Amino acid sequence: MKLNELRDNPGATKPRKRVGRGPGSGTGKMGGRGIKGQKSRSGVAINGYEGGQMPLYQRLPKRGFNKPNRKSYAVVNLGLIQKFIDLGKLDAKAAITEDALIASGLVRRKLDGVRVLAKGEITSKVDLQVTGASKSAVEAVKKAGGSLAVATAAAE
Repeated sequence: MKLNELRDNPGATKPRKRVGRGPGSGTGKMGGRGIKGQKSRSGVAINGYEGGQMPLYQRLPKRGFNKPNRKSYAVVNLGLIQKFIDLGKLDAKAAITEDALIASGLVRRKLDGVRVLAKGEITSKVDLQVTGASKSAVEAVKKAGGSLAVATAAAE
């Protein structure tokens, strides 16, 4: 294959629509804008405008609430922890802390702490020390013979 033989897949690119280039093009004369009116002119921005009446999106009441001090946790699944142990990136014999998870590359950043969820299976006997965990994750680790310590008091 040479550089001059490179082609995109057939149908991957469409030619640009050339508007207002004569009657033979199909979009000549008015260029697909119809006859007269505001929308046929240039410089039109009338999406939410209702002729001066209060627009619908402003007439409807606001709903919901965003908690200003909410905590966001980095989420880790048990299956991924097991995978990293199998690959040798995490040491199952030593205590697996949040810093160890970051060093291994399993978690990018700590945020307000690391929370463990029970997706996937864990077979290794591990000692996890994290900020939060789901009940099913705690049970799964205990079932595998390990322990999962949740440091909630230290986080708050």
